[in-house]
Amino acid sequence: MGFKENVADIIKNIGGAENVNSASHCVTRLRLVLVDESLVDKEALEENELVKGTFTASGQFQVIIGPGMIERVYNEFVTQTGAEAVTKDDMKKEVAEKGNVIQKGVRVLADIFIPILPAIVAAGLLLGLNNMLANPGIFYDEKSLLDVHTGWTGFAEFINVIANTAFTFLPVLIAWSAAKKFGGSPLLGIVLGLLLVHPSLMSAYAYAENPGDVEYWSLFGWDIAKIGYQGQVLPVIFATWILTWSEKQLKRFIHDNLQMIFVAPLALVFAGLLTFGVIGPITMTGSNWITDGILYLFEVSPAFAGAVYGFISGPLVITGMHHIFLGVNLQMAGTLGYVTLWPIGETVTLAQGAAALTMFFIIKQNKKLKGVSLTATLSAWLGVTEPAIYGINLRFRYPFIAVMIGSAIGSAYLAAQGVKATSVGVGGLLSFLSVYPEHWAFYFTGMAITFVITVGLTFGFFKSNFFKAGKTADGKAGAGSGAGVKGEKKLKAENASV
Repeated sequence: MGFKENVADIIKNIGGAENVNSASHCVTRLRLVLVDESLVDKEALEENELVKGTFTASGQFQVIIGPGMIERVYNEFVTQTGAEAVTKDDMKKEVAEKGNVIQKGVRVLADIFIPILPAIVAAGLLLGLNNMLANPGIFYDEKSLLDVHTGWTGFAEFINVIANTAFTFLPVLIAWSAAKKFGGSPLLGIVLGLLLVHPSLMSAYAYAENPGDVEYWSLFGWDIAKIGYQGQVLPVIFATWILTWSEKQLKRFIHDNLQMIFVAPLALVFAGLLTFGVIGPITMTGSNWITDGILYLFEVSPAFAGAVYGFISGPLVITGMHHIFLGVNLQMAGTLGYVTLWPIGETVTLAQGAAALTMFFIIKQNKKLKGVSLTATLSAWLGVTEPAIYGINLRFRYPFIAVMIGSAIGSAYLAAQGVKATSVGVGGLLSFLSVYPEHWAFYFTGMAITFVITVGLTFGFFKSNFFKAGKTADGKAGAGSGAGVKGEKKLKAENASV
């Protein structure tokens, strides 16, 4: 089957051109908003030579094609279907009304945090580099690299300033991104963020240590504390929503010729008063309760808390709920100077790749699936787990169960050892760079435990038929539980040499 025929086959198996509302694409995936997803024949679709997997997320049906080929497929898809070609941002708006309140809330958080994530990851890596230079025992016994090579001291201090910038001005990054998400002026968002960390205010860190030293504005009998919001997440998001709402309302009533003069100052004053006087103190208290609650769980029973978080991390990625914990990690990094959830949850990234790699050796007959499993392994270990999740592990089900169990045990060990990272960092094999060097031994041990258990369970489940995979060696779904057993037996029979 030629390239155009393969694209036509994709169109046929998603219910035809008339079932497509709009189409977009990212680096690896074709993103579709469909009229009726029940018309999709997923099994036939995944047999297509161009398709490496499918899944549904955020109201979009997504077809994994892979880098390089995706743009050609997308262009041919639009040509053949006549579908409306939209940007990813336009598609997000189109699906924004779909889903329940929780799903909508998660999408909002994802749209706010993901644009600023590169700056946070870069800061985490630079903090890790600074820790490598400044911590003793890494390159020299009982001495740091800076102790031996003092000429590097200035460079380390410079790196530290750059790394801390993202967290010092975290409210600015969040307010800028949130303003864009809420449809307001990003520039006003930046100004609001700067206002929340203005040097004339008592910093949130100083307030936590000496709350009695705070000063107040007296506004007609209303005393407002002069407290900054360094390291805060929720207060900034709520403050930015108020800012964009007031900006939109003012534009409705103020003449176009006068908007430049009045809209910005009035919106900033209104949002500022509500934030410092009402919304900020309430949401800051709530944010601190969340952080303190998580820390309490890890203090009372760290192994249990780590096991639960590791166990649910894989399913959270599928639902998109992991973005909530990204906000918690950012809150921790900004207020505590370290994060606990991120390094503990990184076991799932390794486990997804480990399970996909094990399936590479289990699958014998289907060359396409073998290729997908290998590329999915490499992708997972570089920090992108979706190809492994949707292309292999969920397809056979038992590898995903192995991932959950392996991640739970590895995360339990990491939590019990109190492993911490400087911030959210790059995922995959390079994740250790953001972990404090004094915790590296524990981190590598926890990852090794995760790898061994995930590989062992994946292979053991395959051999034992403990889970009904419901897939044949060709990746086709069986018809019911009985077919699932037969399909798994067939996969075992075809792979008897394993």
